[in-house]
Parts: sequence; C-alpha cells; structure tokens
Amino acid sequence: MRWLKRMLATLAIVILALVVIAYFLPREVTVTRSITIAAAPEKIFPHLDSTQAMAAWSPWLERDPNVKQEFSGPEKGVGNRMSWQSDEPDVGSGSQEITAITPNERVETRLDFGPRGTATAWLALKPAGEATEVTWGFHTDLGMNPIARYFGLMFPGMIGADYDAGLARLKALVEKAE
Repeated sequence: MRWLKRMLATLAIVILALVVIAYFLPREVTVTRSITIAAAPEKIFPHLDSTQAMAAWSPWLERDPNVKQEFSGPEKGVGNRMSWQSDEPDVGSGSQEITAITPNERVETRLDFGPRGTATAWLALKPAGEATEVTWGFHTDLGMNPIARYFGLMFPGMIGADYDAGLARLKALVEKAE
C-alpha cells in the first residue's frame, strides 16, 4: 500500500510540474513563411483579395474533396467570408473573413476555428526587383490553457509546412499566368 501512495504522490508532482512549466511557455504564437514570385504585386493581389481566390491555392481544401464551402459578404475585399466544414481532421471546420486590405500590399484575415480558438493571418507583398516577396503570417493567443501552450510549440512545424505548400501553389498559379 505504501508503494501505491508513493506512486500517486510522484504522479501528482509530475502533473503539477507539467502545468507549472506550461505557464512559462509562450502564450502567443506567430508563424511566417515567404516566397519570391516572378510577378509584380498587382498581378499577385487578385489571388489574395477574396476567399474564393484564396481557395484556388489553399493547401487544406485539396485534402478533402467533399469539403463544404460557403462564401458570404462582398465578392472581394473587407467582409468577404468563407466558412467550411469537413470530416477530415486536417481540414476541420471554421471560417475566414477578410478584415483589412491595403491594395497590392497586404490582406489581413480573422480565422475562427470554433472551440479550437481564433487567430489572425495576413499576406504581405513586397516588391523585390522585378519579382515580389510574398509573406504569409499567422498569429494566435493561446490564453491560459496549459495544453494549448504545449500544442503551440508544434505550430511552426505544422502550419509552416502548410504555408510553404500554399505559397508554392500560389507561385505556380501566378507564374503560369504570366
């Protein structure tokens, strides 16, 4: 019986230590990826200023051919919104709405993943000679949830790989049209 009490005490100490350590992990996570596209910003921007256009190069939507998408708001620009539903865990359900635009420079969106939380994302265009550097960014606040903070350590690898894939698809789409 004594060994059981020691084992339970040790388990309690380990769990407490893991919770305490979680609060020393970053509360906020930012992930960015960039690519250079051989086109001027004004040739790239039409692929960014609506969620319908973004769906053409999204790295997630191809994972589920049965994903249900719904678009609302204006055809493009601020207020343009897409919601999606999928049974695939890699796609999930949520919505994305364009919240700010600077023509040929930047598009900002708000992501809502329901119980999984919210985030902001952006696409920024920066001229680079005769090409354009496109940066795709993601930012979220994980709050006080210790499990989310541990999960946040994996975001750069998980989201970063998807952003690299999406940017490569955007590059191929834009450069093919050139």
